Amino acid sequence: MTLQQLRYLIAVAEYGSINKAAASLYASQSNLSTAIKDLERELGITIFTRNNRGVALTNDGAELVSYARQVMEQVSMIEERYSPAQQSFARLAVSTQHYAFSLQAFMEVADRFAGDEYDFILRETTTAQIISDVATFRSDAGILYLDSFNERVLMKAFADSHLTFTPLFSARTHVFMSEKHPLAKSAVLKLEDLADYPRYSFEQGPSASLYYAEEPLAYLPHSKNIAITDRGTLTNLLANHSGYTLSTGVLSEEMHTGIVSIPLEEEITMTVGYLMHSQRNASPLLVAYLEQLREVIRQNPTVSSQE
Repeated sequence: MTLQQLRYLIAVAEYGSINKAAASLYASQSNLSTAIKDLERELGITIFTRNNRGVALTNDGAELVSYARQVMEQVSMIEERYSPAQQSFARLAVSTQHYAFSLQAFMEVADRFAGDEYDFILRETTTAQIISDVATFRSDAGILYLDSFNERVLMKAFADSHLTFTPLFSARTHVFMSEKHPLAKSAVLKLEDLADYPRYSFEQGPSASLYYAEEPLAYLPHSKNIAITDRGTLTNLLANHSGYTLSTGVLSEEMHTGIVSIPLEEEITMTVGYLMHSQRNASPLLVAYLEQLREVIRQNPTVSSQE
């Protein structure tokens, strides 16, 4: 099976005629007919039936065309990505759990390219998707955390996908809540103090697992739970409502107004780091992002650098 055969197949399916497809591709009718017959012979199916108006897809043929379109879409993406025009673009793709400091470092790197051409992607997504993005080279790196509960399971998932985890910093777990919250003036909080308030967490989708949760202690039962998918929604909830979430304690610029960070008495340490594929070398742009990320973290007194 060749890409050319798939191109011919899709064209014949779209035009419903070998003659019209051949004309559109500036190819001979015999070449298209031969390509279709070779595909049918190789796959052991009948792709088209002939009628008075041309050809029509069989059920097997329709399924094959759907796969062929997916293949050609991927080929088109590869050709576009590695075209000479695109090679001059600065490129960076990062998948991350919902950390505002990831965005802050990302945009500070992007600001250095004002006036230049670039293609930057920041994906705030689920833990499972981060692992998948880095494993499939969709992203250059992934940002997530480990603790004593999830480390064994996640490290196995990393190894299975040929990924390496490099720590960036460690932080004691903190409680984020509104500065108007009844508990906002507390110097330290216990889990029992939080029992009557809604717990906010990020939904992990179809791959949901307690080990893949973004929040420490997610395995502990709680009577009031609100799951969300967007960090902006979380910021709004924290600033204006009575719930809370557990995280690193790193407050970004967007969270300085209306939100407080209070240490949790239970000393659960979160280690935030980055994932990379073992067969991939960090590009200069990725190195710059990781350096900027470390700089953002160094400005926060609640964390311990892993450098």
